[in-house]
Amino acid sequence: MVSRGIESEILPTCRELGVGITAYGVLSRGLISGHWSAGRTTERDFRGRSPRFQGENLVNNLALVERLRAVARDIGASVAQVAIAWVAAQGTDIVPLVGARRRDRLTETLGALPVRLSANDLASLAQAIPAEAVAGERYPAAQLVHMDSERPHTRAS
Repeated sequence: MVSRGIESEILPTCRELGVGITAYGVLSRGLISGHWSAGRTTERDFRGRSPRFQGENLVNNLALVERLRAVARDIGASVAQVAIAWVAAQGTDIVPLVGARRRDRLTETLGALPVRLSANDLASLAQAIPAEAVAGERYPAAQLVHMDSERPHTRAS
């Protein structure tokens, strides 16, 4: 929901070629899981170097999670379940990949399987978390240069 760099060119090209997408980091390293809080990152944690988890970016992004939480409450699912269901609703050619380190998080993740988002739900989610709403890059600048999904593309004609 918050890392949508593939939507403009990579996803249409994959669809044109009949290539499926495995969407990794669906919960944005836990940021939009509904379980993250400010001050949780440690120096040893990768997220401590991620711009999305720093300063005002984190404040902004946690506010997005609260907007997502309000929509999830109306749907009757957890924040994580709605985020996973949103990715799954983007097409049958997209498979959300979610990791879980704890059994309760795995149970929550599996609870996303029966969540079906209506057109109204999708509209509410689009309003709550617009495509460009997340603050901060996914990775530090030195890593971004190696990622096709994170840089502008120019399609050859």
